[in-house]
Amino acid sequence: MARQLMSDNIILLTDSYKIAHYRQYPPKTTTVYSYFESRGGDFPETVFFGLQYILERYLAGPVVTQAKIDEAKEVFALHFGDDKLFNAEGWEYILKEHNGHLPIRIKAVPEGTVVPVKNVLITIENTDPQTYWLTNYLETILVEVWYPLTVATYSRELKKIIAGYLSETADDLSGLPFKLHDFGYRGVSSVETAGIGGASHLVNFMGTDTIAGFMLARQYYGSTMAGYSIPATEHSTMTSWGRAGESAAYKNLLEQFPSGVVACVSDSYDIFNACENIWGKELKDLIVERGKDGKSILVIRPDSGDPATVVVRILEIFGERFGTTTNSKGFKVLPPYIRIIQGDGISYASLKQILQHMKDHKWSADNVAYGSGGALLQRHHRDTQKCALKCSFAVVNGENVNVFKDPITDPGKKSKTGRLTLERTEDGKFVTQVESKGDPAKDLLVTVFENGVMVKRWTLDEIRERAAV
Repeated sequence: MARQLMSDNIILLTDSYKIAHYRQYPPKTTTVYSYFESRGGDFPETVFFGLQYILERYLAGPVVTQAKIDEAKEVFALHFGDDKLFNAEGWEYILKEHNGHLPIRIKAVPEGTVVPVKNVLITIENTDPQTYWLTNYLETILVEVWYPLTVATYSRELKKIIAGYLSETADDLSGLPFKLHDFGYRGVSSVETAGIGGASHLVNFMGTDTIAGFMLARQYYGSTMAGYSIPATEHSTMTSWGRAGESAAYKNLLEQFPSGVVACVSDSYDIFNACENIWGKELKDLIVERGKDGKSILVIRPDSGDPATVVVRILEIFGERFGTTTNSKGFKVLPPYIRIIQGDGISYASLKQILQHMKDHKWSADNVAYGSGGALLQRHHRDTQKCALKCSFAVVNGENVNVFKDPITDPGKKSKTGRLTLERTEDGKFVTQVESKGDPAKDLLVTVFENGVMVKRWTLDEIRERAAV
């Protein structure tokens, strides 16, 4: 039997304390207007991504039904011990007057846009004066855009690091889209997290083992296939041969995949012995022969130890066993049929250390790709980029009111005030105009959702183009 998911009831997708907020606004409030921004954080700019999924998955269409209202009545009566607290009349009004569609207008910067922090990214306001309370009721689900935004930003920062070292040590950047592979499916908190985070990584790269990520991109961002992978081993498929069968396991891999790209984890026992004596001696001729078609590559994956030290040591071993060439930048490159992927311990800090260590030893960044899991998709929180949604404008008793907070204990939390626009200056810099002083004709925010309808969608190709390094 199929179970109804809690996430299918928009009325329940909020924080408990918001249930009674409709009673707390000033009398005769008719408009509440709020905005979302990254107030700062680990990186000076953000890649805006993921709102389209949230809107289409949770807010679009006739999402309010009598059954959902009845469920909320029962749940909140039990939750608060008060059957009068829930705003049933307000939701029944939306059901009756708007056929269950949310009377809300949402504007946002086009997805994929790279925007410096402290700028407006989203605005939201009610379109029916009777539903003023709805704007910030939706804060909880809308602020969850912090996660795809942060993963896309983090992934892009890693891409910038790799691109920088490729520029310094490689002949070209043609391999950049496949230099960081998503290994994060098992390391996240849920399948949905894997989908959202995995799709966010695919804004910047094209390599992934997180199927949920490219499936989300396929369903919500018009991408038939956003990410690619290759046959690869895991420890179970290698260690099941036993330590004495390590060489046979590797040989079997080459025989099972006689062409194309294939990756093999090789540190089940002694990574250096495996590279020097098994790959580099016993199976060398098979590897070289396999690579004669110019397309087949064996990728060796170390999976333990200090990444920078291990990677360079393996490069040195393979350099001795298979030879090297020197590129136009003066850096060593292995033959095209053998490469390395470092898939353990990859983070913003460690990636720099590995690439710098390689550069110091005159190895081109072109020799190595990277896989990242927990650090890529899970090791983030809302304050990584200090994301928040705040009310900045209201209409009360027919009067426009500029709204803001300015806590004396934390000036960094001072919020913007009035209606906002995101504009570019003559020299191309982003600026948020406040207090309704902006020029609507110059506003970069686009209406993406209005009265329950998605009015603008972006494809992943468009998003990738905007976010390109």
